[in-house]
Amino acid sequence: MAILCGGLFFILFLMPFAILGQSSGNSSGAEGKSLEDIWIVRLALNLLGYATIFVPGALLIRYLRQSKYNETAGPGCLSNMAVLCVFGHEKDASSAVEEGGAQPVSAQKKMEDQPLSKRAMVLFICFFGLQASYLTWGVLQERIMTHEYGKTDTTPGEYFQNSQFLVFVNRILAFVISLLVIFFQHQPKHTAPLFKYSFSSFSNIMSSWFQYEALKFVSFPTQVLAKASKVIPVMLMGKLVSKKQYEYYEYLTAVMISVGVSLFLLTSQDATKHGDTVTTTSGLCLLVGYMLFDSFTSNWQGELFTQYKMSSIQMMAGVNLFSCLLTAVSLIEQGGFIDSAAFMLRHPDFVVHSVILSICSATGQLFIFYTIAQFGAVSFIIIMTMRQGFAILLSCLIYGHPVTIVGILGIFVVFAALFIRIYASQRKKALKAGQPSTART
Repeated sequence: MAILCGGLFFILFLMPFAILGQSSGNSSGAEGKSLEDIWIVRLALNLLGYATIFVPGALLIRYLRQSKYNETAGPGCLSNMAVLCVFGHEKDASSAVEEGGAQPVSAQKKMEDQPLSKRAMVLFICFFGLQASYLTWGVLQERIMTHEYGKTDTTPGEYFQNSQFLVFVNRILAFVISLLVIFFQHQPKHTAPLFKYSFSSFSNIMSSWFQYEALKFVSFPTQVLAKASKVIPVMLMGKLVSKKQYEYYEYLTAVMISVGVSLFLLTSQDATKHGDTVTTTSGLCLLVGYMLFDSFTSNWQGELFTQYKMSSIQMMAGVNLFSCLLTAVSLIEQGGFIDSAAFMLRHPDFVVHSVILSICSATGQLFIFYTIAQFGAVSFIIIMTMRQGFAILLSCLIYGHPVTIVGILGIFVVFAALFIRIYASQRKKALKAGQPSTART
């Protein structure tokens, strides 16, 4: 319900401004562009494609649940698949709590029993793997969406426009890798109905799509800083989805992040690729859309972890399964596969870029899950916070994005707030852990 309300808010209040700006931009200087070159039109077409799955799927799920199909289903393959998708094994959730909940703890204890030198080496491998995967992914992401393929001194180049195809390529490889891990590694018993993955899958697809599209209007450093500021919508979405309560330091660091991002955006000369209102409005709408859907994804997945205690790899497989299904159907309906294949034939270097992008995305997910299982979420957040800083620096060095002194100050304010948040959270956990022992003495 929260994601639907947020989506309606985005469509009703933000998109009209983008439509006005986009139409004025097309009438003034975007001659020769087709209607599908407008990002709002592509978004509408994508949503219509997803609706061809969600609408009949929702009606079928409602009918099967109301008729209690799981109590009368036969032993056939289709019947078992319907029960798995709509009902899962919710009656066995209590046993999954014990089996699934014990796995991460045992993994951490196993790592804690290792010598310090080995723990340090494994942590370094995780650090290097995360940095290499996502720094390469970020550079390639900007390269693909902002580079004119085939451009020479005599012939004009062309941009790759279909962000949804890149989402599909990333998700299909991640799905295959997650299946391989599940096949070769023991997993806790899966109890969640498969359809519940579709919500976070849809929001994950949309956040990725908005992220790719935003790079057509704003610079990569601006997008990274916007990602750092998503803690505010994540907190708001957490209140809506999970009824979470937050500490005072969390609100303080959220304000610090907002101030830091504002300093960067208002003073950096390359906050947008063009200085006009059209680009600023479109970039703002796309970044807001990204943060809205991305904040829902993490909160919904957290709810599923809490309720069903599945492993991270099972979550990865479930989300990517529906992501592949949704994007594939939408691409088929729009002819996106044909257009993207034609683009690949014209520009072989795009094939190399997209394949490496997908490999980095999939391996990065594996490093995320392994790091959290072995060293905890705090260590992972510190590594990824450092990655965001490195990403901004690397993008500025490679693509020459100018940043002012005040903009640099804004960056430091953002990451100082993030580290304060990590420190306060860790201190709070340490105090809670020490309370029982203090009471006994």
